[in-house]
Amino acid sequence: MQKIEAIVKPFKLDEVREALSELGVTGLTVTEVKGFGRQKGHTELYRGAEYVVDFLPKIKVEVVVADTAVEAILDAIIRVARTGKIGDGKIFVMPVTQVVRIRTGEVNEAAI
Repeated sequence: MQKIEAIVKPFKLDEVREALSELGVTGLTVTEVKGFGRQKGHTELYRGAEYVVDFLPKIKVEVVVADTAVEAILDAIIRVARTGKIGDGKIFVMPVTQVVRIRTGEVNEAAI
């Protein structure tokens, strides 16, 4: 099993969710996060004063999937989240050694 964490632009969330649903993903976690990469934030004007916004709003989508589904899910996220502009985000893939569904006690693949 693998955990996929995708950091995407907020307005891309619905497209990512729909793409994952089409691939049979039945559960995911979404978190509003802030951060920066190569964008390094930006400057805004508020009441005549300029200030730097260091951390930009992003969405983190987390999903745990079987090893066989990883490539298809990566392709889908990249396809729908890419705008071609700086700040499109990143995807991280990490191994998961065990999953337990608390309610039933199911483990690993049965718990996903």
